[in-house]
Amino acid sequence: MKALITGATSGIGRDMAILLSKKGYDLIIASRDTKKMKIIQKKLPTKVQIITVDLSKIEDCYQLYDRVKEQDIDVVINNAGFGAFGQFWEIPLEKELNMIDLNIKAVHLLTKLFIQYFRQKNKGYLLNVASSAAFLPGPLMATYYATKAYVLHMTEAVWKELQKENSNVKLSVLCPGPVDTAFNERANVSFQLKGMKSKDVASYALKKMFQGKMIIIPGMTMKITHMGERFLPEKILLSCAYHFQKKKG
Repeated sequence: MKALITGATSGIGRDMAILLSKKGYDLIIASRDTKKMKIIQKKLPTKVQIITVDLSKIEDCYQLYDRVKEQDIDVVINNAGFGAFGQFWEIPLEKELNMIDLNIKAVHLLTKLFIQYFRQKNKGYLLNVASSAAFLPGPLMATYYATKAYVLHMTEAVWKELQKENSNVKLSVLCPGPVDTAFNERANVSFQLKGMKSKDVASYALKKMFQGKMIIIPGMTMKITHMGERFLPEKILLSCAYHFQKKKG
């Protein structure tokens, strides 16, 4: 058994790597940070292949696929991504475009390549990591929320296409709420709500992925919150989102 994980050097991605390795999966992990990947490689009980790539670059996404496509991969987890906090007109455009390249373009491209790969075998699991941010607009993190909405809706649509052809390929999207990870530091935010432990999120996500769940929302609080959002007008949701986002800064 073999799994490919992007963004596996910290947080949810790292914990998924640990859990899958304990289940007996050999791993391929891909990120820009070779040093951190080598640390993980030494700690895990199964074989770990490391591939250094910058997935915000399209050519690196293709490079990653070309390097692994001849291997018998069972699981692909698109976890790499980041956010940025601040007024839309104040966040540097270059940072936002880099975020779009990583959070959207890389996920889109790798999803397409590996769905085609899995369809040829008529089996496989692909998990895209989005966020509870995907369910509504996010003032003060406008671009990040929009990127995660793209990931959510694309995944849902492709899930339906696979279902209609009775495919054995399983596609899921993970939408966690606040999680205690290095993401917060890079995005320059501090959550007021107590974040879930990344290990718990990773464990729940893998369990539901293997069950073929389409949308995976860890934690009862976020499940209830998501259900409640459906009954509120858009302007009230925007006001609530701004209120909670403002507290993060």
